[in-house]
Amino acid sequence: MKKKMNKKTAGVIFCLLLLSGCLHKSRLELIRQRGEIRIVTLNAPTTYYEYRDKPAGFEYELALAFARHLGVRAHFIVKGTISQVLDALAKGEADLAAAGLTLTPERQKFFLFSIPYYEVVEQIVCRKGKPCPKALRDLSKRNLVVPRDSSYEEELKRLQKIFPRLHWETADLSTEELLEKVWRREIDCVIADSNLVAITRRYYPELSVCLDLSKPQKIAWMMPKDAVDLQEEVNDWLRNYTKSSDFQSLVEKYYGFVKIFDYVDIRRFMRRIKTVLPRYRPIFEEAAQKYGFDWTLLAAMAYQESHWKPWNKSPTGVRGIMMLTLDTARELGIKNRLDPRQSILGGARYLAKIRSKLPPSIKEPDRDWFMLAAYNVGLGHIMDARILARRLGKDPDRWQDVAQVLPLLARRKYYRHLKHGYARGWEPVIYVQQIRNYMDILRQTLGLKITTASKNKDFALPALPDKKTRVEDLAKP
Repeated sequence: MKKKMNKKTAGVIFCLLLLSGCLHKSRLELIRQRGEIRIVTLNAPTTYYEYRDKPAGFEYELALAFARHLGVRAHFIVKGTISQVLDALAKGEADLAAAGLTLTPERQKFFLFSIPYYEVVEQIVCRKGKPCPKALRDLSKRNLVVPRDSSYEEELKRLQKIFPRLHWETADLSTEELLEKVWRREIDCVIADSNLVAITRRYYPELSVCLDLSKPQKIAWMMPKDAVDLQEEVNDWLRNYTKSSDFQSLVEKYYGFVKIFDYVDIRRFMRRIKTVLPRYRPIFEEAAQKYGFDWTLLAAMAYQESHWKPWNKSPTGVRGIMMLTLDTARELGIKNRLDPRQSILGGARYLAKIRSKLPPSIKEPDRDWFMLAAYNVGLGHIMDARILARRLGKDPDRWQDVAQVLPLLARRKYYRHLKHGYARGWEPVIYVQQIRNYMDILRQTLGLKITTASKNKDFALPALPDKKTRVEDLAKP
């Protein structure tokens, strides 16, 4: 006769069964239970970065769309190198890696991959001034550097079996950081994905694509080995999403409008001062008087933004003569961004709002330059640059000092200690420089009085580093 189980024993067994059930829950069940999917990504221009104080990036938006599909929050874990991304996934810190990762045989030994959603070509990139290597055997004479644990390393090891003299170095740097080193002539060549090369060449036009290292490589999301159910869910979603207009719009937004940086044709600008500006000058003057600006500053900024084309539109969603975002237009009560008067007055009001948030210790005319830079890259990054300037013994209230350190926001050794992380620091420097150039040309062309600030040598345009200047040198106190 079997003994009757007492209540205490039954309770223990019930708890053990409950615990066992919890321990054997699938990855997807756990994600839904916690209401959050943990996504590890890279702080880089093709993946995740801050733009005008808000998260942006192709991988960021793609992963966010998947989280919405699951009905859970997206928690992004941002890393600085590929090695850190792989390590975070291996240690269980994340459920999924959305970091522009190439699907490779070596990685498949340790992780699961989604179906591919994008293709890139691995390219050998050097700097103009030396003959480009035309074949792999020519690389034996060049200093080639690639990021540690990257797919480029795998490809080079495979090719080394065919070309034994092929050699390279690895570095704990991002591909973009290495591209900058090539541009500064600190190293000869680097391997980079074609999409990143297209973006980076807008800011470093002397970079030259010498040859393709590989056939098109497949980009996919990476997951832990135990995430089979998550892999199936991701694949089902990607099959449908990559065929949608939303995905095509996402690709167009981040890659469809990429072009090499080109300096403005000054003659065209001077011609438009005579032919186009007269119809908008009264509005610039009205906005300037209302919000306390020099009207030539507003006019120069508008030209930098749209070339005075009120119908102008970019794939990132900004549009109009002042290229306002939809969120900013709503915030300002602008109903039609394509209306020149609404756009100019709204842009001036937004600029005034940014200016009011700057510390009172920043005086004119520097205050205007800080304001313009914040309009371009976001106030958060400008505040980070001021903190960095102070740490490096520079004056955080002086535009020239901050303009020197802003490029360091693209260097992991600096941005990893700052609140807002990675930024293309050269962009606001060039942005402000171009607007100030336009202001001077505008005043000279129209015979306007040059302001005290323009005459003061202390406020001359910050020169971009020449080929002999190192970013690290800019950071020296």
